Amino acid sequence: MGIVLARLLLRAGYRVTVWNRSRDKADAIAKEGALVAASVADAVKASPLVIVCVYDYAATQAILARPEIEVALAGRTLVQLTTGSPREARESEAWARRHRANYIDGAIQAAPAQMGEPDTAILVSGAKAVFETVEPTLKIFGGAVTYLAEDISAAAAMDLATLSYVYGSTLGFLHGARIAEHEGFRVDEYGAIVEKIAPAFGAFLKHEGNVIQRGDFKISASPMAISIEATARILTGARESGIADEIPAFFAEFFERAKKAGLENEEVGASIKLLRDGSSAVPGVAR
Repeated sequence: MGIVLARLLLRAGYRVTVWNRSRDKADAIAKEGALVAASVADAVKASPLVIVCVYDYAATQAILARPEIEVALAGRTLVQLTTGSPREARESEAWARRHRANYIDGAIQAAPAQMGEPDTAILVSGAKAVFETVEPTLKIFGGAVTYLAEDISAAAAMDLATLSYVYGSTLGFLHGARIAEHEGFRVDEYGAIVEKIAPAFGAFLKHEGNVIQRGDFKISASPMAISIEATARILTGARESGIADEIPAFFAEFFERAKKAGLENEEVGASIKLLRDGSSAVPGVAR
């Protein structure tokens, strides 16, 4: 990802100085016009804007938490595009402030091959005045830059929220792929069908988000009863077919709890009430 970001900046006409723990990767982008710094401190000193995109926050600290670099950061803006937890974002901002650097935290929600497109999503949080100075640069990386809040943890928190959706959907997709295989259907055809229904399903989830935000769970789009029945049917189908059932078992058990909690005649979004109750974890699932 770091190489892609540097390449996009070069193509936009920026003067780019790079440093990487693996020198050969830095040398590769040098062939496209980047200057390779001899040290991290030299890279930081080369520009008023410092962009970091490495494996995790621990790697960032291992790279930057050195006296000569901390001194060099004073008066500069550090944009952290290494995603982590909300706690890590707060700690990183506090560290940057101690060394008199401006700090913006971001989360890239795309793969390297998807960068630089009008719809490439990047979540950003931090002081708005600082964000406004770096926004033109961030838009080189992706056109769909979303500024969330001054609270530095907002981008990391929203990244975790959206990843929760992505991985939940991915596991459901994989179970569906196994159904397709078992029944003799092409999995690529199944994937194409999922792509077609994805926009409508996204609109449905947006509606459920509005329902939860309002706290009005009267039936408006999808009764809980439908999900209770559907997830039980998916589980039954898996067991009848003799295919792995751990994914539909979780879904079915969760919605059965919704039924037992008396939510059957409410909108499906009302199931968030179960998640708000920390004492009612799904049996067998670690919290």
